[in-house]
Amino acid sequence: MKKVVIGMSGGVDSSVAAIILQKQGYEVIGLFMRNWDSLADGELNGPTTSSGICPQEEDYEDAKKVCDKLGIPLYRKDFVKEYWDYVFTYFLDELKKGRTPNPDIMCNKYIKFDQFAEEARKLGADFIATGHYARIENGKLLRGVDSNKDQTYFLSQVSKKQLENVLFPIGDMEKKEVRKIAEEYDLVTAKKKDSTGICFIGERNFRNFLKNYLPNQSGDVINIETGEKIGTHIGLMNYTIGQRKGLNIGGTKDKMFVVGKDLEKNILYICLGEDNDYLISDSCVVDTLNYLKDEKYTECTAKFRYRSKDVPVQLEWQDNEVIVKYPQGVKAVTPGQACVFYKDEECLGGGIIKEIRKNNKKLWYL
Repeated sequence: MKKVVIGMSGGVDSSVAAIILQKQGYEVIGLFMRNWDSLADGELNGPTTSSGICPQEEDYEDAKKVCDKLGIPLYRKDFVKEYWDYVFTYFLDELKKGRTPNPDIMCNKYIKFDQFAEEARKLGADFIATGHYARIENGKLLRGVDSNKDQTYFLSQVSKKQLENVLFPIGDMEKKEVRKIAEEYDLVTAKKKDSTGICFIGERNFRNFLKNYLPNQSGDVINIETGEKIGTHIGLMNYTIGQRKGLNIGGTKDKMFVVGKDLEKNILYICLGEDNDYLISDSCVVDTLNYLKDEKYTECTAKFRYRSKDVPVQLEWQDNEVIVKYPQGVKAVTPGQACVFYKDEECLGGGIIKEIRKNNKKLWYL
């Protein structure tokens, strides 16, 4: 009997993934990852749930209840240091550069499909499994059947080698099917809300959390069209390109969008109204490439954010970068975010957006 070590997160997806693996005849072992020290962020008691305990501990308790019910062992492993070194440090460094990082992508690359996989091998695993909505067929990484839940965007930095001997048991299921199975088994996770946002922040205010690590440096907010100062920002790392909500900048009733940052002068640039051209680019430079195919496609589609639609693109391959062209124009392509390539249902890999361009010139305000 083949042995599978599955990452049990305390959520409904990994719970049902374990059930599917059991039905397929595998010997299933659960492994819970502790990636964050809730006392490390300068808050005496760390984040808590409505029940008054740390969300991470509540997740572990839920994972334990599920494993006990399914009759599978559950191990627990701390990856706190590794997460800090490879994910959280990257997160802070990117914010210091004025970029918008995606720590979940780096967590998959460095923790779930690296450190976790190594620990699974110590437990004698033939395969590792997770509750991701994705599929692997004939060595290809494919989108999850549930297009609303597809998570290949977050797997775009996982290498071809790392994807060997990986199982995604719920990749060909709709979320409603997953919930239904959990309810049939009367699992404690059946109606549990999906986790959202960044795991180490939880339900806390992002800006309050960030103050523990990066000091707020207030500066001018400038209307990019008029050059007029219209307010004061509370630190550039608190804003992202295209942001409209939560700006808390007075002086006008018009809709306001973040269009750029000047790190040297500590200026936040905004524009007023939706009918503006400042957020539109027609190409970008992507580095930190993780490409899963031998053939380098010159035409495919790309996602520039997790929830964004596929955009037809042309790729010009450089030594360690690729120029991604989209002549039709795309709004709010953002440095630091992932650009992920697709050919129909197949995820080709991706990289990190380094530079935004329009008419072959870097946009100065980005």
